[in-house]
Amino acid sequence: MWTDFVYAIGDAFQWSFGFFEFIQNYFNNLLLALGFVGFAYWMSVQNKLSKKANVPSEVNEEGFEGWYKEENKQIK
Repeated sequence: MWTDFVYAIGDAFQWSFGFFEFIQNYFNNLLLALGFVGFAYWMSVQNKLSKKANVPSEVNEEGFEGWYKEENKQIK
């Protein structure tokens, strides 16, 4: 009696994990491709935003000194 119950649970698990055999590695490849596309999109957005910014991004750039208010060091 218990043996049949345990085997039924095992068969249910084998059947449920059969889905992963069906999709194989395609889902992982899809997520990887979406990650690369999302990263490329975000880098293009970041590049556009960096070009619009009026704050120097490097310490040695012209105009770095004084781009913030001295009190509380906030952007003007």
